[in-house]
Amino acid sequence: MLHQVVRRLVLLVATPAALLTVAVPAHATVPVPPKPAAATAVAPRVLMSQVVTMTNRQRWVNGCRRLLIVDHDLTVASVRQSVYMARTGRFSHVWSDGTTFVRRSHLAGYAQPSGENIAWGYRTATEVIQAWMASPRHRANMLNCGAKSIGTGVVYAANGVPYYTQVFGWE
Repeated sequence: MLHQVVRRLVLLVATPAALLTVAVPAHATVPVPPKPAAATAVAPRVLMSQVVTMTNRQRWVNGCRRLLIVDHDLTVASVRQSVYMARTGRFSHVWSDGTTFVRRSHLAGYAQPSGENIAWGYRTATEVIQAWMASPRHRANMLNCGAKSIGTGVVYAANGVPYYTQVFGWE
């Protein structure tokens, strides 16, 4: 199933002509995550695709003329991170055993990861992208024009709260 999700994501990445401006001021504060997702939650594969498209849109309008390509291995690493957070309720870039996004990416088969963004509780891709763009460190990961690849993961916890991950790579 993950292979199907990754394949769909590759097909759904936006082209420069399709990009629209979604401006979030650089000085904005990171919003508090909204209430848990409603029963009519959006399918994870749809949210994953939307996060890629909106990330590329933000990159384009902020001067990065290279769109990120969806990478299978980074997607695996991202989904694993989201699964971990959703199952444990632990919101952290570092797992309890000390595993980092670099190690998770290497274990998934990706050699040169460049950054990771995580979030939880946002009902839509638009909300999570706005929050990341309002946070200087998350924004820097998204707008790093040297990055070439992306993987995204969205997993719902048992209580319906979505956990988001995006991992960027140099290859």
